[in-house]
Amino acid sequence: MKTLRILILSLVLAFSASVIKAQGPVPNITDYRLDFTVVDIKGDSIKLSSLKGKVFMLDFWASWCGPCRYSNKHLVKMYNKYKDKGFEILSVSLDEQKNDWKKAASKDKITWMSAIDPGGWDAMAATKWQVDAIPASFLINKNGDVVAINLEKDDLEKKIKELLGL
Repeated sequence: MKTLRILILSLVLAFSASVIKAQGPVPNITDYRLDFTVVDIKGDSIKLSSLKGKVFMLDFWASWCGPCRYSNKHLVKMYNKYKDKGFEILSVSLDEQKNDWKKAASKDKITWMSAIDPGGWDAMAATKWQVDAIPASFLINKNGDVVAINLEKDDLEKKIKELLGL
C-alpha cells in the first residue's frame, strides 16, 4: 500500500512538473512579441511596455459585445475603487469603426485608458495576445508579468488588492 502511494505521488509530481515546464516563462509586457502601440480616445499613442511599473489590467473588448459591455459596468466600479491606490486599466477595443468605440466608451463611463486597434479579430494587439474571444483580460503586476487571465469580480478584486499590497 505504501509503495502504491509513493508511485501515485511520483506520477502526480512528474505530471505537475511537465505542465509547469510546458507553460513556459511568464509572459511579460516588455517582450517585443507582446508589445504594441495603440491610439487612445484623445488621439495619443499608448505603448504597452510603457505601463511597466504599474498594476494594471489589459482588457480587450468591443462595442458590439454584450458580455464586454456588462463587464465594463463592473470594471467602472473596480477602477473607481482602486485607481487612487495605483490600479490602472488599458482597454483595447477591437471595433472596426472609431465612432462605435467612442460612443460605447462614453455610454459605459470608461474613464481609464481606452484605445482602439481596428481590425477586429485580426487587430495587431489581439493577434499578439492570441485573443480569440472577448472580453479577454490580463492582470499585470508592476514587473510587467501577467499574473492572471480573465478573473471575474471577487477573484479580480482579491488579486488587485494583493498586487497593490492592500
